[in-house]
Amino acid sequence: MKTVRCATYEGIAAKVVDVESTLTKGLPSFSIVGMASTAITESKERVKSALLSNDFTFPPKRITFLLAPSELAKSGSQFDLSMALLILLNAVDTDLGEWFVFGELGLDGSVKENIQLYPLILSLANQGLISKALVPYESLEKLSKIPNVAFYGVKNLNEAVEILKNQENFEPSIQKSEIDYPSYEIANERYYYMKEYDEDFIDVRGQEVAKRAALIAAAGFHNIIFEGSPGCGKSMIASRLRYILPPMSASEILDSAKLEVLQGDEPSFSPRRAIKNPHHTSTMASIFGGGSHKAKIGEVGLANNGILFFDELPHFSKNVLESLREPMQDGKIRISRVNSKVEYPAKFLFIGAMNPCPCGNLLDAHRECRCSDLEIQRYKNRLSDPFLDRIDLSVVMQNVNVDDKASYSSKEMHKMVVEAHIFAKRRGQISLNAAMSDKEIEQYCTLDAEAQSVLAMAVDRFKLSFRSIKKVQKVARTIADLEKSQLIKKKHILEAISYRRR
Repeated sequence: MKTVRCATYEGIAAKVVDVESTLTKGLPSFSIVGMASTAITESKERVKSALLSNDFTFPPKRITFLLAPSELAKSGSQFDLSMALLILLNAVDTDLGEWFVFGELGLDGSVKENIQLYPLILSLANQGLISKALVPYESLEKLSKIPNVAFYGVKNLNEAVEILKNQENFEPSIQKSEIDYPSYEIANERYYYMKEYDEDFIDVRGQEVAKRAALIAAAGFHNIIFEGSPGCGKSMIASRLRYILPPMSASEILDSAKLEVLQGDEPSFSPRRAIKNPHHTSTMASIFGGGSHKAKIGEVGLANNGILFFDELPHFSKNVLESLREPMQDGKIRISRVNSKVEYPAKFLFIGAMNPCPCGNLLDAHRECRCSDLEIQRYKNRLSDPFLDRIDLSVVMQNVNVDDKASYSSKEMHKMVVEAHIFAKRRGQISLNAAMSDKEIEQYCTLDAEAQSVLAMAVDRFKLSFRSIKKVQKVARTIADLEKSQLIKKKHILEAISYRRR
């Protein structure tokens, strides 16, 4: 009996699968056991054709493959190459213990690329489970970004056999590829960013308070809600926020690339954070993930390390808004089904945009609001206090004026965000400000005497909850970072309090 390793998905995490084989005397047969999907059982024909079309002998024996552990459901075509090699190397004395083998076989014996290999192998690498892998040659460019794994690329079945027969004669096909973007290094960690701004804040005229709040939200990754009349620029600001977000570490870029693959896109390996904008009619399953048999990732999980934007916020269902409280607080989403229980990381910057009333004219100086007090109250009540307590910044947008002028460009704002990021990292802070733990708040959010006095008065006057107090401290820390101030001063606390929803 011989064994090589492969892998399959459980949620978005990879699970190691041991591919075991036996070739025994008996009536010729080919069996695959271990909860294999249709794509795996169909591999019997691909393996047979690949062997016979390359002058290999298909043994007239009873061939059985076990995909262990048996209770784990397996899917994907990446098991083809491992099964073909186990048949060919059955009588060869070679050590296959450390090898992971991935690849789909063509009928002519060619080893084909599978776009799902990248997130699968990245997940194994993040868990420290893989060090050496045989992969399709076409996949090497993408896989080269994954650190600490030796990849051996093969174009066909013959090359794969030669490598495993004569392992000492072959070197890995590639070395680790670098991420080619502007970067800087702090405390042995490199951070990458982009200087292209497809949508620019220079296009947003006026709205200085909203742009200032957007800058603070970007620098600290703080949740924010924009409230204003239709057409005042809420969506414009939200769509431009992604271009001024903090730089990304290499691990964050690799994770973002994995999420791109999971939603069917080619991985870009760029430090541009994702933005997800589900419609208010979207179902719970599409937003949070789910499914009757297999818990698939939803928009909340795909927004990890990026932006989750809810336009027309009060029109989302009550269940969606209340379910959003957990990932906003904990940075993860848990999905429980009969057949699976999955946990996805969900550390995102939440942006909400809403009108002040159902007709949208409540704050408009030139149009009359058509809503009754009861309708306005019902509209406001769609957002519960526990949900709003998780919002760091709340901004009421100004009326649009013909004399409004442009001020800051995205390039200037992004420069301020990058400088604030460097300032925070140099004091030893690991998390972005919005994600600081209680211990980090105590360590890094140091207030001077005046700031402490102002915060105490605000707590007494506005009856702030413990969560609200911490959020004020975090926002004030970001404002201080933008000014490169180690101490949080009175003006920083006052500005942070001014963004609290009351």
